[in-house]
Amino acid sequence: MKRVGTIVLALTACLLTVTASWAAETKKVTWNLAMTWNSTLTPFVNAPMKVAQLVGEMTGGNFVIKIEGAEKHKAALEILDMVKGGQYQIGHSASYYWKGKDAATAIFTTVPFGMNADEQNAWLYYGGGLQLMQKCYDKFGVYAYPGGNTGVQMGGWFKKEIKTLDDLKGLKMRIPSVAGEVFAKLGVNVTNIAPGELYTSLDRGVIDALEWVGPGMDIKMGFHKIAPYYYAGWHEPATDLQFLVNKKAFDELPAEYKAALKAAMQIAATDMHYENFAMSADAWASMKTEFPNIKVMTFPEPVLAAMKKATDEVLNDYAAKDPFFKEVLDSQMAFMKKARQWTNMSELYYLQEANKVVK
Repeated sequence: MKRVGTIVLALTACLLTVTASWAAETKKVTWNLAMTWNSTLTPFVNAPMKVAQLVGEMTGGNFVIKIEGAEKHKAALEILDMVKGGQYQIGHSASYYWKGKDAATAIFTTVPFGMNADEQNAWLYYGGGLQLMQKCYDKFGVYAYPGGNTGVQMGGWFKKEIKTLDDLKGLKMRIPSVAGEVFAKLGVNVTNIAPGELYTSLDRGVIDALEWVGPGMDIKMGFHKIAPYYYAGWHEPATDLQFLVNKKAFDELPAEYKAALKAAMQIAATDMHYENFAMSADAWASMKTEFPNIKVMTFPEPVLAAMKKATDEVLNDYAAKDPFFKEVLDSQMAFMKKARQWTNMSELYYLQEANKVVK
């Protein structure tokens, strides 16, 4: 009997140990996620929502991510600081908003006349880009992951037509990051305004022009009611958003939760890219009939040439001052030089030939 009792006690202890271990692995974890965007700004907000959904499903509801838009936390352009400080375990924003903290962060979103979305994603995942991005964010105590790409963004909404470089001088425009510095070189009064304040700023004359994303998102914002000249893109050919994750919080997660979160972020980033493309395709198809006042334009070649020259000056100046900026820029430009040959051979040649016979 004593032997049986000993065995029972041993089995009970073993069961309690296993149960305790299982409970530790499956205990509910709740994270808070802060976005740069207001909660209604689709498809940007759909990426964090998709992450929260997938993580919950993959962990049986034990890993919960609660999402806050900028209308609640009131700090649209402070996501990095809030994630770094642990106020939020995760954030969703665009890396180039932190250019003032580290200029290299801008490259991980996009640079003028840079790579398209396919080229940039290939660089990130298979050309060393992700490793460089993490090296950049290590100093902030944050992990960084791609959070969705918009593809080529439009060049912006203007109240007047841009015919020459003189038309840019004195213009008040919302345009962020490197592109903002380029336009500043060309005489534009550049400002950076949070997304939720763009329409009001344009309507009240605080700015004369702004760039946002593309027709899928822009039309819903109503910019065309105030600034009818809609210019083709040059400044953001592959705008990548980012998920920023507090390192300490991530490192404390069970391995299964870490894997679920990383998988969910990659799925959500890919999904957002396709959703944004579909939205813009739909909006572009309907623009000419529903909004006939919109004048779709391209910048004159002399203006584009001046933009490219100013872009080279800005990037080269940063590279000369900052060895890490140069390392990231050199990596991206080297990959783009190689990738662009294939882009031209595949995408460009195909479109040129197909457009001759497909109407």
